Amino acid sequence: MNLDSARLLVVGAGLMGAGIAQVAAQAGHEVALFDTRDGAAEAAKAKLAATLDGLVAKGKLTAEAVAATLARISPVATLQPADLVIEAIVENLDVKRALFAELEALLPDEAVIATNTSSISVTALARGMQRPERLVGMHFFNPVPLMKLVEVVSGLGTAPEVAQAVFDLAARWGKTPVHARSTPGFIVNRIARPYYAEALLLLQDRVAKPEVIDACLRAAGFRMGPCELMDLIGHDTNFAVTNSVFAANFFDRRFTPSLVQQELVDAGFLGRKSGRGFYRYPEGAPALAAPLPLDPPRALRLVVHGRGALAERLHAQWPEAERQVDSDWIGLHADGLDLRLTDGRCARDINAHTAVFDLPLRPGGDLAYAGPVAAEPWLAALGYTPREVLDVPGLVVARTIAMLINEAADAVQQGVCDEAGANAAMKLGVNYPAGPFEWLARWDRRAVVALLDRLDQHHRGERYRVSPYLR
Repeated sequence: MNLDSARLLVVGAGLMGAGIAQVAAQAGHEVALFDTRDGAAEAAKAKLAATLDGLVAKGKLTAEAVAATLARISPVATLQPADLVIEAIVENLDVKRALFAELEALLPDEAVIATNTSSISVTALARGMQRPERLVGMHFFNPVPLMKLVEVVSGLGTAPEVAQAVFDLAARWGKTPVHARSTPGFIVNRIARPYYAEALLLLQDRVAKPEVIDACLRAAGFRMGPCELMDLIGHDTNFAVTNSVFAANFFDRRFTPSLVQQELVDAGFLGRKSGRGFYRYPEGAPALAAPLPLDPPRALRLVVHGRGALAERLHAQWPEAERQVDSDWIGLHADGLDLRLTDGRCARDINAHTAVFDLPLRPGGDLAYAGPVAAEPWLAALGYTPREVLDVPGLVVARTIAMLINEAADAVQQGVCDEAGANAAMKLGVNYPAGPFEWLARWDRRAVVALLDRLDQHHRGERYRVSPYLR
């Protein structure tokens, strides 16, 4: 099956539908754009024309290319025959099923129907269709012209050749497609849940303020911290997605919604759109206090423990230190102080002379630590801004990354995607600084499993159980 020269019908002229129509037309397809609202398709094309004219004025597109693109988009008042239909209508199972019934009465047998659903089961959508094998998920991300990822989602009845044809077409459009099986949340919305969930649990346990959690995760390479990101998405939207994933997974405790977020929703503190969420707007997150100047750390005896990139960095900073490469922990001994990379244990559970610090994914920036001893001078000497938090397992970054890895491992174990697909989806769909299996390759599988096991022992529930694939 080849869709390279397919005639397209895009159903739904909202933000997503208009973006899909633009991308298809720019790739050379004739596109019919339909919406049930009178004048919506014409208005979407006019808005697109204004946007593209702006790009011409900036020298990013030629006037000829814009004219050719717009000439290929035809607003229509009724559903039209096509080789490929992409629907981008309301996220409602019954409404979409009704549309597919209309389309099947209109389309030739070989036509493909793609749904841009972000959360509804493709398998459930295909129920009742005469030819369920021709329905496939084609989940774009907003804004469609800029975001590279397309999740190609196969339901139980989707024909493999249909999924592959849509996959190949998305690639020809300049997108990065990934295959996914139709399970709750597909790839991105499923694997991303711990990014929000861990922050919410840290807040519920009063481990740190939102601005500290955000700063530590931005220092790890994320464009936005989880609290400011939830404020941007809207707590009502984020909470609804969490509840949907929780229910769709038969109330698996890993996806339990947060009382912290429910309280924000109940109060109407929905984030940027309401003027208040974790932060007040337009001000946003308050600036963190600058740390006080610290004297250079000194010790009579220094020992660098463990092996790997972090141990090498410690030794490069203090070349006079002894080395114990076979130690079962990574960090620095300075006279009576042990400064350890978190392994999932609280500092107090190791000994009274230990501080634990968070996983440093990048040089510099805010780094969480906990413990009764003076860790600040040593972390500052390494180029970090120390941020003290409550002494909890896995601190902030380490537990978040470990849980993202664990969720991705479960997705692979259950056949939702492969490792490469998980990496691409998270980097391109939500702009993560790395994919979960890229983080795993840089860290250590046994260390991730040990950290999750210790979180599991501490919280005593299903939330931190280790994926069989990872173990």
